[in-house]
Amino acid sequence: MKNRIPLSLRVPEPKCRPGDKPDFSALKLPEAGSVPRPEISAHARELLEYPFTLIRVLDAKGRAVGPWNPKLEPETLRRGLKHMLLVRVYDDRMYRAQRQGKTSFYMKSTGEEAVAIAAAYALERDDMCFPSYRQQGLLIARGYPLIDMMNQVYSNVKDPVKGRQLPIMYSSKEYNFFTISGNLGTQFPQAVGWAMASAYKGDDRIAASWIGDGTTAEGDFHYAMTFASVYRAPVILNVVNNQWAISCFQGIAGGNEATFASKAIGYGLPGLRVDGNDFLAVYAATQWAAARARANFGATMIELYTYRAEAHSTSDDPSRYRPADEAKAWPLGDPVERLKQHLIAIGEWSEEQHQAALAEAQEQVRAANKEAEAVGVLGQGNIPSVKTMFEDVYKDMPWHLRRQRQETGV
Repeated sequence: MKNRIPLSLRVPEPKCRPGDKPDFSALKLPEAGSVPRPEISAHARELLEYPFTLIRVLDAKGRAVGPWNPKLEPETLRRGLKHMLLVRVYDDRMYRAQRQGKTSFYMKSTGEEAVAIAAAYALERDDMCFPSYRQQGLLIARGYPLIDMMNQVYSNVKDPVKGRQLPIMYSSKEYNFFTISGNLGTQFPQAVGWAMASAYKGDDRIAASWIGDGTTAEGDFHYAMTFASVYRAPVILNVVNNQWAISCFQGIAGGNEATFASKAIGYGLPGLRVDGNDFLAVYAATQWAAARARANFGATMIELYTYRAEAHSTSDDPSRYRPADEAKAWPLGDPVERLKQHLIAIGEWSEEQHQAALAEAQEQVRAANKEAEAVGVLGQGNIPSVKTMFEDVYKDMPWHLRRQRQETGV
């Protein structure tokens, strides 16, 4: 018999649009400290509930509670807070520079600082990171010079990557920070491949990678998950669910159907879902996954549940697709403010110390920016030499490149 019911497609729509009142009432957040912490040897079959809850450590009063509390020393927490402040101040300064025409492009990580800084603290300095474009905190936490980051943003003659990348796509072999790719999906399979090579060589270093929620809908994500599972690669695969891509919400990538962490289940991998605005929770989950990888129990996927408080980039206007005050209504708050309140609650910080730390970060960024601008900014012509196009590819330059370089006269 003929089907008499017309078929239709459903196109997911965000709950709120510009002009609407932000509404996160549908979010069901478990109490801080309520999620058990399993042994790192637990099989993925024993962890099926973890993709559907949320690992939290800091409660509403700023107390660290529950089995995931990593019990970090106050000095470590203070350094983490200062690094998050430094990232935020750096972002603000570079954003203004773009608006002043001193660089072509910039992307801020406002509201997501704990994702990178806490992970950097939980990883070893020589673990290899395959980041997306909001993990500049990994470099800052590892001590990469701000001046080098700014020289790249300004595309001047001291740009460490010699003008071969977009301003915010940093790269540093020395700091174990793999080149950022604008095509984010490539980072996952490359991280898995690097981790497989590390294990094949009998090394003791692991890999970690970060992509956004939208990238989970790309083929690269699935290829990486298959290889990570089959070969038990020592890698941490982070999905930063900040609710929004440049103009579409996470539901377009399937976030309304199931959590992103639950995608790990089909590959036989553990999936953890973590409060990405909780420094202690991010640290604890990363520490757990790293210990699991180092003990040869394989890969872990972590969904970092957070919110992109600012525009996707300087070429984006979020007021066109979401309520202007939605970030303020985000129920998991601000990662900087939450860690600050925790330190105050345990008597290891104060408003005065916070203002002093903020002023110190501002001065550090101001001094580095003054030095970088003195070298040159976009449009001033003080850029890497044309001859650098022919360098850093071959150990011994082949004849045809030598001839092309000669033809350019450099």
